[in-house]
Amino acid sequence: ELIPTALVIARYFAAEQMAIEKLEAEVAASEQALEEMAEEHGGEDGLLEAAKNDKDKLTKASVSNRLKEIKADRDGSDRSDGLDERVALENYLALLEKTAATSAKVSDAQDALLAKVAAQYGKLTEDEIKALVVDDKWLATLAAAVQGELDRVSQTLTGRIRQLAERYATPLPQLTGEVATLAVRVDEHLKKMGAVWK
Repeated sequence: ELIPTALVIARYFAAEQMAIEKLEAEVAASEQALEEMAEEHGGEDGLLEAAKNDKDKLTKASVSNRLKEIKADRDGSDRSDGLDERVALENYLALLEKTAATSAKVSDAQDALLAKVAAQYGKLTEDEIKALVVDDKWLATLAAAVQGELDRVSQTLTGRIRQLAERYATPLPQLTGEVATLAVRVDEHLKKMGAVWK
């Protein structure tokens, strides 16, 4: 594929792609909320525990069945923790339906976008193709590779400069002075021990 779909989308259908990404974010938020509800109320003696299926999962069918049981029995509202099982189940079911509806919108929007992209391929002029291939594809890849190499060289250079700074942090005259001081102390110790160093 000489011209990747992502490049055509970025150049001609950015608004549609942003709308899809917004819908995908909504799906992710709904799924996160479902997970949090399942963790909070799905444990032992939790409000959603009775709605789990044989595989210990909360599904639309299992939640709907439990709601039907509660409506038939009218015994789901005597919880001491302040949250009503029926309300929790209805909230969970509403979130499930919202997630499913938004996921369907995402799928439809992606299909529509791909149809627009396919139609756009046929309309591309030679200059547009060159711009897509050279500017958007090759030059962008080249720029990313050059930037990566610059970052690597910069990191290596920074590390080497740090090594040099540590190595030469103490000036030679100071080191010579310290050596002379220590040599005098060693001579004194040798004299005390009776050895003479010449």
